[in-house]
Amino acid sequence: MQTFMIPGTVFMSLLAGALFGVFKGVALVVFTATAGASSCYFLSKLIGRPLVFSLWPDKLSFFQDQVAQRRERLLNFMRFLRLTPTLPNTFINAASPIVDVPYHIFFTATFIGLIPAAYITVRAGIALGELQSVGGSL
Repeated sequence: MQTFMIPGTVFMSLLAGALFGVFKGVALVVFTATAGASSCYFLSKLIGRPLVFSLWPDKLSFFQDQVAQRRERLLNFMRFLRLTPTLPNTFINAASPIVDVPYHIFFTATFIGLIPAAYITVRAGIALGELQSVGGSL
């Protein structure tokens, strides 16, 4: 879903929590989200340049400047972007190869940066799975 920028990954994370528990759910969500982000990275690298330039010209130039300024500590910067809502993950996935973020840095930052959000949504899925009725939640 993330490869083609289709919304709904949060619902899949909630479902993973309800079905598999914390450890397996978080592992599954982080693995699949990282695989989807990586697929988007490579798809964008192959054919995405015109699309990214037409959709986000201002964000792309801003992102390119920020990446150039932080080239020495790029892993920390990319991890920060994954942990905060500064730039949407869809944009980061599609724009990273265009602004020359190396794949190993993209992959590592994505994998580590997605763990906190995955944990929260998986735990929420567990809580939703334990509800007996809508009235019991009030």
